[in-house]
Amino acid sequence: MKKILILSLTVLIFGSCATIDVATDYDKEVNFDQYKTYAFYKPGIDQAKISDLDKKRILRAIDFELSQKGMTKSDSPDLLISIFTQTKEQVNVVQNNFGYGWGWNPYFWGGAGGVSSYTNVEGTLFIDLIDEERNELVWQGLGTDVLSQDMERKEEKIKEIVKEILEEFPPQKEDKNK
Repeated sequence: MKKILILSLTVLIFGSCATIDVATDYDKEVNFDQYKTYAFYKPGIDQAKISDLDKKRILRAIDFELSQKGMTKSDSPDLLISIFTQTKEQVNVVQNNFGYGWGWNPYFWGGAGGVSSYTNVEGTLFIDLIDEERNELVWQGLGTDVLSQDMERKEEKIKEIVKEILEEFPPQKEDKNK
């Protein structure tokens, strides 16, 4: 029972410390002030290897975040938005030195403890912004985090990931005097 409790606490502590890894890339020659409208690029979105429900969650989150930035959805957009995803399974091994038995460790005398493992799925969401007129990728953001199977938590996690990614859009203009 102690081992289960300790493992649960370890997973909870380390799981709650997890942060979303975000990275962006963009064309430095593009003036992002010109983009005011957007539409979703259906052929690209259809290729994303996730459920239609998760696609809807992602698109609603993107829609919300871009509207917060003053952009509007349009039938004749400046930007096309596409998404794709990647997942990978991670195996985590936890060694604890709590328990009884022979041996020595620097913190406790005894401590035969044990080794436990658990798996989780890490997902990466890519958001591509394509200049509609030139048909060129001008901005790409990605966010990576551990996925949740709980529906309520999944929806919140998707919103959080999309928000973190799109916080980097539009890119800040560099001060050339520095």
